[in-house]
Amino acid sequence: MPDQFDKLKYLLRKRIEIIADHEFRDNDPDSHLNALKEISESIEEHHHELQGKISPQLEHFLDNRSYNKALKFLEKIQQN
Repeated sequence: MPDQFDKLKYLLRKRIEIIADHEFRDNDPDSHLNALKEISESIEEHHHELQGKISPQLEHFLDNRSYNKALKFLEKIQQN
């Protein structure tokens, strides 16, 4: 059975990749910013779909846009 948080983890990892892509940012700052906005909007949309179905701690991380903490939380619960 796939992990119920696979999509969220994918989106959070994708956001990290976009932020880390300095070549993209340097060569096309406007497109880089748009890509970052799009992935952030996707994370927010998925967060709304999950509301009421996730732990209070994960809810807190997502509400506060602490996306790195949210990803670490998800990876930790996946290991257990």
